Amino acid sequence: MKSPTQKRKPLRIAGKRIRRGETLDLLLNFSESFTGVTINVPVRVISARLPGPTVFMTGVVHGDELNGLGIIRDLLIANPLQLRRGTVIAAPVVNVFGLEMNSRYLPDRRDLNRSFPGSAGGSLTSRLAETIFREIILQSDFGLDFHTAATGRTNFPNVRGDMAQPRVAELARAFGCGLIVNGHGPSGSLRGEAVKAGVPTIILEAGETSKIEPGVVDIGVRGALNVLKHFDMIRGEPELPTAQWLVNKTVWIRADRGGVLNYHVVPGAQVSKGQVLATVLDIFGGEQTQMIAPRRGIVLGLATMPVVRPGDAVFHIAIAPKTIVHDRSAEEQSPASAGAIRRIRRELATNIVVSKAEDS
Repeated sequence: MKSPTQKRKPLRIAGKRIRRGETLDLLLNFSESFTGVTINVPVRVISARLPGPTVFMTGVVHGDELNGLGIIRDLLIANPLQLRRGTVIAAPVVNVFGLEMNSRYLPDRRDLNRSFPGSAGGSLTSRLAETIFREIILQSDFGLDFHTAATGRTNFPNVRGDMAQPRVAELARAFGCGLIVNGHGPSGSLRGEAVKAGVPTIILEAGETSKIEPGVVDIGVRGALNVLKHFDMIRGEPELPTAQWLVNKTVWIRADRGGVLNYHVVPGAQVSKGQVLATVLDIFGGEQTQMIAPRRGIVLGLATMPVVRPGDAVFHIAIAPKTIVHDRSAEEQSPASAGAIRRIRRELATNIVVSKAEDS
């Protein structure tokens, strides 16, 4: 498979030149604490002896989204990469301030994933964005950014990328996730601005905040390895699903009444038009209303908070094209990762009570 355009300029990160065959742990300085202590982003660079593409992998861009940390650590520690060509730039924790505070944001209350490409003379968040963009993203040929749902929600694993960009589409398909959500991303997002700068980038959205979930880690590691195999950076054949759903539209289902949620579907479930997704009960168990699927699709994500007010978003439904929606389960569509898919569906449903819907 043809690799991306390779940079000819020698790779230099944190003032250190990276030579072929080296593995280096580096610190990117971007700020100081109130007491003047230097704040750094830890980065590991793995360079093979043979030239090839450079891929970046980033986690914890939002400080409470820890699954990316788990994925990258597993790639670096539990199953150390044996690169045959090219370079991997790994930043397991980009938002070090957010991690320390268990917060999505930095201390200035700005969202790092809305602040790229950043500014060297801007706010704290903008300075971090500029450092990451200059030192990591612009020196890469393509990138993988790992995220979870926001607080109080969980996401079934899905890759997101601008499928109108051929190299992004190639990267998204190579990752091997069963769900691909098409879109260019929010303004100022890492992946959106990277693509604008000529660095094809996708994100994995999976799981929930403040956790490292084993099933999500398995899927993320498999996907990252698939990408490296696709570009011949490591040996082996990618483990790809037999089918992938390309999602061009998603909808949020919101509660019309306040009360306690009784869920009837789990993340990743296929749903039909008119299917009851949840029942909203009052605090004594009386039925208030039912939440209904407006279209056929897949439960891309859902709120894990068991109580709702009118207008609260509860279910995120991926509307998949009929031509590639199959009447079979997600496990059957991905035989190479059937165990991981079954595991992740169980794990993502542990924080909610799921029961069979009663006839209305």
